[in-house]
Amino acid sequence: MAFGVVAVPVGTAAAALRLQYAGEPSADARSRGRDALWLGHAWVDGRKGDADLRALAAQLAGTGIRDLYVHTGPLEHDGSLDAKLYPKAGWLNEAAGRLLPGVRVQAWLGDVVKPEKAGLDLEDQASRDRVTASARQVLDAGFDGVHFDMEPIRPDSAGWLALLDQVHAVTAARGVPLSVAAPQIDPLPGLHVLTTGLSGHGKWWSQAYFAETARRVEQIAVMSYDTGMVLESLYGGYVAQQTALALEVTPPQVDLLMGLPAYWEDRWGHYGSAETVRAAVRGVRLSLGRHAPDRRAFGLALYVDFTATPEDWAAYRRGWVG
Repeated sequence: MAFGVVAVPVGTAAAALRLQYAGEPSADARSRGRDALWLGHAWVDGRKGDADLRALAAQLAGTGIRDLYVHTGPLEHDGSLDAKLYPKAGWLNEAAGRLLPGVRVQAWLGDVVKPEKAGLDLEDQASRDRVTASARQVLDAGFDGVHFDMEPIRPDSAGWLALLDQVHAVTAARGVPLSVAAPQIDPLPGLHVLTTGLSGHGKWWSQAYFAETARRVEQIAVMSYDTGMVLESLYGGYVAQQTALALEVTPPQVDLLMGLPAYWEDRWGHYGSAETVRAAVRGVRLSLGRHAPDRRAFGLALYVDFTATPEDWAAYRRGWVG
C-alpha cells in the first residue's frame, strides 16, 4: 500500500512531463541571436592563446552566441577578487574585440554562499561592498559586463537582491550588462521550503524570488541541468516546464536564457544519457512556441566550453540555430 501511495504522484508527475515533451516545436522557435557560452578559467590565466581564440571564433561562426561568460574569479569569501587570477584578461578582451566582433565578453564571478556553505556572506554590507568593488575591478580590466554565479542562494536572501541593486548601479553607469546564473524554479509551489527544511539544501527558487532577481539584471540564465531525470523525455519535459515558469515572470526587456548541459556526468542527480543538449533544446523550443512565440529577449546558454563535444555543438546548431 505504501508503494502505491508514492507511485501514484510520481507516475502522475512523469506523465505530465512526458506530455510537456510531446508535439512538434514551432518553426519560429529558433535562435534570436541572444545565446551565450560559459568559458573556463584557461582563457584568462595564460593557458589559452591566439590560436585557441581563432578556433573559438570559427566554432561560434553562424551561431546565435552573443555573450561569453568567462570564469574570472573565484571571489574570496570576503567578496574581494585577486587580480593575479586573470593576468591575460587584457589580451582576451583586446583580441576578442578583433576576432569576435559583436560578441560581449563578460567576467564570470562567483563563490559559495552562507548559510549553507562556509563562504560569502551576502547579508553582510561590507561583503557586498567588496563584491561591488570586484565588479568595478573587472570592468576596469576591459570586460563588457559582469556575470554572477553564486550558489546556493536561498530564496529569502535580502542580501542577494541588495547586492544586485548595488552592482547594477555600477554596470548601468558603464552602459554594460549585469547577468546572473539562476537556480531552477519550484516545479510545485513551496517545494523549496520542504526540501530545504528536510535536507538543508536549497535546490529551487520560488517563482516570485526568480522574478525579483530578473527585475534587477539585463540577463538571467537558468541552470536547467542536474535535475535527476532518468530519461530524455522526462528531462526535456522538465526543461519545457522550467522554460514556461521562467517566461511567466521574466520582464520582456530582460534576456531569459535556458542553460544547456554540454557536459557528461553519470551520477545521482545527473544522468548523462537523459540530460542531453538535444532534449533540452527540444523542450525549450516546445515551450517557447506554446507560451511566448513572439518574445525576442530569449536565448540558450551552453555550459561549458571545455566539456562541450562536437555532438553537443551539432545538437545546438541543428535544433536551435537551424
